[in-house]
Amino acid sequence: MGMAMRSRHRLGDLQLAIMKVLWERGRATVSEVHHALQDERGLAPTTIATMLKKMEDKGVVEHIVDGRQFIYHPIVKEADVTRTMVGELVERLYGGDALAMVSHLLSEGDFDEAELKRLRSLIEQRAGRRSASGGERKGHGR
Repeated sequence: MGMAMRSRHRLGDLQLAIMKVLWERGRATVSEVHHALQDERGLAPTTIATMLKKMEDKGVVEHIVDGRQFIYHPIVKEADVTRTMVGELVERLYGGDALAMVSHLLSEGDFDEAELKRLRSLIEQRAGRRSASGGERKGHGR
């Protein structure tokens, strides 16, 4: 995946908020997006329309015309955007060391027992997947 493809998935705050509305609904008009973000953002419909146009130029949304309305839908998956943005965050803040980021989150976070149990379970699943797929730890007992 080249850099051009990755930067396409880098979204600003407002763009991400708009994408969340589109991912949730599948498709929406400018006024529907505006209405969904009104309480949180208080922006003019023209601001939303302008941003959607920029996002279309960037290649993350497309529209169809229905009468006088533009209906927008996402053309990038939420998982792809998340992967790109988290990857860039790890790169920028931790020099690419994901373990350093996880360690930071664990030490700074206020996790209750249930959340820690869930984390342990995720780690065990990940370790199990790795050994099942022939990862470097295969054959080593605990």
